[in-house]
Amino acid sequence: MSVSVEEISKFYGEQKALNSVSFSIERGEIVGFLGPNGAGKSTLMKILTGYLPPSEGIAKVNGLSVQDDIHEIQKNIGYLPEHNPLYTDMFVREYLGFNAKIYGIDKNRIEEVIKLTGLSPEANKKIEQLSKGYRQRVGIASALLHNPDVLILDEPTTGLDPNQLAEIRNLIKNIGKDKTVFLSTHIMQEVEAICERVIIINNGEIVADKKLEDLRNEEEQVILVEFDYQIENVAIKKLPNLKSMKSLGGFAYELTFDTQKDMRPVVFDFAHDNGLKTVQLNRKTKNLESLFAELTQK
Repeated sequence: MSVSVEEISKFYGEQKALNSVSFSIERGEIVGFLGPNGAGKSTLMKILTGYLPPSEGIAKVNGLSVQDDIHEIQKNIGYLPEHNPLYTDMFVREYLGFNAKIYGIDKNRIEEVIKLTGLSPEANKKIEQLSKGYRQRVGIASALLHNPDVLILDEPTTGLDPNQLAEIRNLIKNIGKDKTVFLSTHIMQEVEAICERVIIINNGEIVADKKLEDLRNEEEQVILVEFDYQIENVAIKKLPNLKSMKSLGGFAYELTFDTQKDMRPVVFDFAHDNGLKTVQLNRKTKNLESLFAELTQK
């Protein structure tokens, strides 16, 4: 097991940033870590990388405790903080060489990570000359220099344009073929495109831990329907497999059904049988974004 978090809590005075957080990540998984601002994402990542001690609980990386074996752990972890700390007046190779000396790494590894992260066209430039996307590549390259087993990325795609997003996404997926990747982001599409599993944190507590495949296969669907005339709620509630209904104002409703069967034909027939016409009838996908909103807005 690559990462194990057991009942981790973190206090800042009387404020509790993390409250008995527990989860584990298997070797080779790419896991997305989601949560609103202030939910505790960065705090937990700093605990795993040894930048912050936990107030309570146990965290382990490759079986080593962050409290007792932090120097050994840091040999096994590559970390890209949210605010990528680069010396922008240095050249790319110079900066990577500087970090390689700190790790005591052979210079050949510098060329390996330059190639791996697609930095070859920009390797002879100063970092201050690079676009935001290439600066992120430099940060990831630095995190990979010592060939860690676990890569922790805090908001690696913040501020990137669509082309840069696609490039960094592909880079992370490629890295994840032989490393454990734990990344936080606010961009739901990135998690759905990159990750196999998602952990959602809210107010310092884990509120969801799901494989994306399981999320996609959940037997629940939402139908948005608008009739041309009013109908009693009692009649709508007789629809088969109806889990819940919500009035959207006027003659529009959001209907949630507890089945994977497409219920739009059933709703259409219901309208016809009750002398109504359907002004709109759409199926709303139960995706990661809707799950996130549901769990963090309660």
